[in-house]
Amino acid sequence: MAGLEPIFTMGALLRDRAAHWPERPALIFPDRRLSYADLNASARRWAKAFIAMGVRPGDNIGILLTTRMEFVEIFFGITMAGAVAVPVNARYQASELAYLVENADLVLLATTGRVADSLDFGERLRAALPSLASASDPLALNLDEAPMLRSIICIDPPAASPLLGGEETQALGATVSDATLDARIDAVDAEDLSFVLYTSGTTAHPKGALISHRAQIGNSRNLGKRYEVTSEDRVWSPLPIFHIAGILPMIMVLDVGGAYMTVPYFEAGIALEMIGRERATIAYPSFVTIMQDLISHSAFKETDLSALRLMNSNFAVQPAWIKDAVTSAMPHTIQVGTYGLTEAAGTVTTSRLTDSFEQRTGRLGVPLDEWDVRIVDIETGKDCGVNEHGEIALRGPNMLKGYYNAPDKTAEVIRDGWFYTGDIGSFNEDGQMMFHGRTKDMLKVGGENVAAAEIEAMLQTHPAVRLAQVVGIPDPRYVEVPAAFIELATDASATEEELIGHCKGQLASFKIPRHVRFVTSWPMSTSKIQKFKLRTELVEELEGK
Repeated sequence: MAGLEPIFTMGALLRDRAAHWPERPALIFPDRRLSYADLNASARRWAKAFIAMGVRPGDNIGILLTTRMEFVEIFFGITMAGAVAVPVNARYQASELAYLVENADLVLLATTGRVADSLDFGERLRAALPSLASASDPLALNLDEAPMLRSIICIDPPAASPLLGGEETQALGATVSDATLDARIDAVDAEDLSFVLYTSGTTAHPKGALISHRAQIGNSRNLGKRYEVTSEDRVWSPLPIFHIAGILPMIMVLDVGGAYMTVPYFEAGIALEMIGRERATIAYPSFVTIMQDLISHSAFKETDLSALRLMNSNFAVQPAWIKDAVTSAMPHTIQVGTYGLTEAAGTVTTSRLTDSFEQRTGRLGVPLDEWDVRIVDIETGKDCGVNEHGEIALRGPNMLKGYYNAPDKTAEVIRDGWFYTGDIGSFNEDGQMMFHGRTKDMLKVGGENVAAAEIEAMLQTHPAVRLAQVVGIPDPRYVEVPAAFIELATDASATEEELIGHCKGQLASFKIPRHVRFVTSWPMSTSKIQKFKLRTELVEELEGK
């Protein structure tokens, strides 16, 4: 960071870094790369187009794309225009898309058509927004389901009516001058919202976490300081760019002039070839499923990993065999543990490079700069002692500002300036954090937050279902997977296969129950169903098979 201005807004940051390192690679994909100058120029073209389309500072613009160069270009273009980016999970099905588009008050949505045989965003949007079929004006859609949505931009040809084509959209910006755009960039305040990232909570619908420019840049910068990141680093991450664990390391390395390396979709062989060929210095696989696939691939032992100086591996919450395999293959690589979440703009605690091997692989590190972290007794609200388990509470300038359009939900988690995460943690005598689970009725499926209530609500739309309860059960690949318990309506019938099929196409694949069991009575406390008893019963049944 020597000689660089510590800028705290996205558009100004990219503009400045492109001036410092115009020819250096900013983004590297398996078959394509983009320099800082080219990324900045493309982002500016999108920003001018948005301004020409009447986008005002503070307007919300959605991005429904898989990980690709254009996602990053549009993301920065939105922030340069003073608007707020809303990355959309590319796995969302029609019902989930319909909710987000309306709830987030999107004025524009950038997307594409068919990506693969099993993925067609145009098809999903038509199912999510039925009145799109009768819309005629691509600049004024006037949809019943999303009254604020004026236009949908299809960045790849062909753009079916009533969508705007990508080139057509960018051509609109020709009337906007550089001076006008730079004035927009300069008018953005560090505390303005940069993006809204939807994350599953304890309710049936995801919540939009409000992340400011200052929060994301500040937290990414502090992570870079902890990892001693420089302009020579190449950070590889396979995580989707619509996920906080994709955005966080990208901003971290772009801040200092290094390169961000990623893939459109994760395939272990392609990833390993890219890591070796491009000499990645930092790897950010993070989640157990990705780690498993990398080290189980036939190319793992032959891949040149000698340039990797650091890996965010989280061995403290991984199976022991993964730790043994990776450390054996990469004895020179510093392995670190991390705890973080969307609402905190990513990482909260992570290892110091000087921590012992046991600390870095057995715990999840210490707080980054600017974070205050407490472990609070859930019953009394008092701070817990060393090695005592309690709820993790956070405070600092880089936490979320709240949830979009949800003051009640915001008030539940932000109290007296502290964000109560719903996660259970502890600090040991060395001040090292450990994660022990969740207080909320949540599952963590392959690194994705999944609300039990969301799956329950979908199951209960089936006419045969009177009541559904969903629990998470252990899974060797995904850590947890959903399992459903069903009480049928009187005189109704349904099969396990039928109810699983009912969820397919309505929920993202990782949310679909892997098991369904039928009950006629529920284990109850005084007033609540005791889900832990349901979970124990099913785990014992499956282990007995």
